[in-house]
Amino acid sequence: QVQLVESGGGLVQPGGSLRLSCAASGSMFVIYAMSWYRQAPGKQRELVAGITSSSRTNYADSVKGRFTISRDNAKSTVYLQMNSLKPEDTAVYYCNVVIGGGVIYWGQGTQVTVSS
Repeated sequence: QVQLVESGGGLVQPGGSLRLSCAASGSMFVIYAMSWYRQAPGKQRELVAGITSSSRTNYADSVKGRFTISRDNAKSTVYLQMNSLKPEDTAVYYCNVVIGGGVIYWGQGTQVTVSS
């Protein structure tokens, strides 16, 4: 069993920055892909950014150039640095990890609100 604990969400003004963290813990496991998704009210959950075990990254077009995903394998933690935030970035952000056997775990979600 894997537990994911997210942190770093909050209220920020347009143009501001936030850094999300997601730490994985639990039974011995190998983490392959780690990703961040988000879900705004009335919308489907969407992929924001992902990073593989070899640190290859991919981003949604809407966040390219503003968000950066990274991971610290020693700490089993994935980060999302979000800069130049816009009101349309407002959503609940979820951490997602894929471990051996293709098993997927989700975090509990952290609210990000961009508003003046």
